[in-house]
Amino acid sequence: MGLFSYFNQELAIDLGTANTIITHNDKIVIDEPSIIAIDNDTKKVIAVGHEARQMHGKTHANIKTIRPLKDGVIADFHAAELMLREFIRKINPRRRFLSPSLKLVIAIPSGSTEVEIRAVRDSSEHAGAREVYMIYEPMAAAIGIGLDVEAPEGNVVVDIGGGTTEIAVISLAGIVCNKSIRVAGDVFTADIMEYMRSQHGMKVGERTAEEIKINVGAAITDLDDPPSDYIVKGPSISDSSPREVPVSYQEIAHCLDKSITRIESAIQTVLEETPAELYRDITNSCIYLAGGGSLIRGLDKRLSQKFALKFVVAEDPLHAVARGTTTVLKNINRFQSMLMR
Repeated sequence: MGLFSYFNQELAIDLGTANTIITHNDKIVIDEPSIIAIDNDTKKVIAVGHEARQMHGKTHANIKTIRPLKDGVIADFHAAELMLREFIRKINPRRRFLSPSLKLVIAIPSGSTEVEIRAVRDSSEHAGAREVYMIYEPMAAAIGIGLDVEAPEGNVVVDIGGGTTEIAVISLAGIVCNKSIRVAGDVFTADIMEYMRSQHGMKVGERTAEEIKINVGAAITDLDDPPSDYIVKGPSISDSSPREVPVSYQEIAHCLDKSITRIESAIQTVLEETPAELYRDITNSCIYLAGGGSLIRGLDKRLSQKFALKFVVAEDPLHAVARGTTTVLKNINRFQSMLMR
């Protein structure tokens, strides 16, 4: 068995716009930013994940950092292949000459086109996979949360990732109705960058905007346990002089309002399409929020008030999709109807 497992490897992958999470034998072995640094001259990989993220926005002409995924789908096929190869190599740093037979289960956005699905499959196969299965992210999230997706009852999951927000009504091991919109964590970050430029006359990069989102990101202006103002340092747009500006969570709540409203509209569309019997199930339970975007303070409260339904942030929402994909990998035959190959 040990020799067999050495030559055969099964991995579950949450290939996200912001982060890639890989599990092996029920353990998270990779949880790193979806970014790669490449030497422009030699075209060789310099770094991936955390190391490449540290270089982002600080490179010179000979180094290029690439985020291979945009809006939840592969935007740079070659870079995605290289990134997957390097992540898999990190799992087995000693295995230099033997190429294991890889079986992958990968979570993808529910709104993926045939071309986008093929790009994921091709990138995975070029990275060394022998078998590639794909499952839609909201289904994987529901399984990861612990919902009984095979039961004849309605469950709703809102998965707010880096590139897309996925809303799906699930029943009898299938997605009854769903909507995927390209408004999620990356758009929130872009909103903050634009807000700092227009309201504070300060230029901030992607990493700084991400830090603002983490420290004072909010969906409402009346939090019960508000965070302290976050001090942002950066250059003035007018004369490039250094500035320090305190930013409050109320400011960020106003800043993110339009994007969150677009997510609300998508949820409204899905609820309107939900069959009456399933809608009754939903009113008797709750709607689960998953993904990094669900950690925006007060989002569950805002959505609960908006729709008069109970919204709950899932336990460990960042890893809900990864946990679900891992469960599917361990039970391929049971979840066969949910998979694309």
